[in-house]
Amino acid sequence: MEDAVVKANTLVEALGYIQRFVEKIVVVKIGGSIMDDEQALRDMLTDVVFMNTVGMRPVIVHGGGKAISTAMEKQGLEVQFVQGRRYTDQRTLTVVEHVLCNEINRHLVTVIETLGSAAMGLHTLSNCVLFGEKLFLHEDDRQIDIGLVGRVTNVTARLIKLLCQADTIPVIAPLARDKTGMRLNCNADTAAGEIASALKAEKLVVVSDTHGIRRDPDDSQSVIQTADESEIRGMIDDGTISAGMLPKVEACLRAIDAGVARTHIIDGRFPHSLLLEIFSDKGVGTLIQKRRGGSEGS
Repeated sequence: MEDAVVKANTLVEALGYIQRFVEKIVVVKIGGSIMDDEQALRDMLTDVVFMNTVGMRPVIVHGGGKAISTAMEKQGLEVQFVQGRRYTDQRTLTVVEHVLCNEINRHLVTVIETLGSAAMGLHTLSNCVLFGEKLFLHEDDRQIDIGLVGRVTNVTARLIKLLCQADTIPVIAPLARDKTGMRLNCNADTAAGEIASALKAEKLVVVSDTHGIRRDPDDSQSVIQTADESEIRGMIDDGTISAGMLPKVEACLRAIDAGVARTHIIDGRFPHSLLLEIFSDKGVGTLIQKRRGGSEGS
């Protein structure tokens, strides 16, 4: 009986959030080690299907870096990174597109459908919704060409919204086309920030391999539950936030600047972390918002 009461209280706690977020768009970026753990990935997609079932409008953006590197190595292609970006020539892009679109995206759509929701893959081999321009890096006043790598400058928000209204979960691969139709490999975190911005989403949730942002990068117990935009910018300036966490945080800040109310960074390895972050009073990751106030899980 005690367990039943606990479960009932959990459902009642979730009710308020379900009512608040009905018909609201939530962009969920999935990446990192969760992509290599089939059970963790299925748990995360179960959370997404739950959200869709109770009336929320989830949009998935996915990465696939490790799978791309593995596929490149099998084909004898050298894996090169410049300032954290994958150097992408034409042969590399062919592998990237195949892995992201034909393997990962298709698999995510299939799993969602087996869990009971409709889904549609959006990418350069079907309906492309991301458009951009070639990205150049800079170092010591030098411009660095890293190949067919781009940044998203425009999102076909109308198509994504139409799918959401049709109770279909959009699943977006981080590939864009430029004005000439050339395909570009984009950072998935950055793309998710642009998508959330274009959709004026209620939330952006970035699934990571850590429990959130740490005040001390070397101390796993120093996770920050709630931070506002100015605090996060300060942590970037003093170097507390760097390396792999930086594009995730920058994506959150981009979304906030565009009017997204709240952004979250959570650990996808923790079972049902997505539901706990959105539907409970105390979340399990870091909530970043324009200014402090409100409960962590809202």
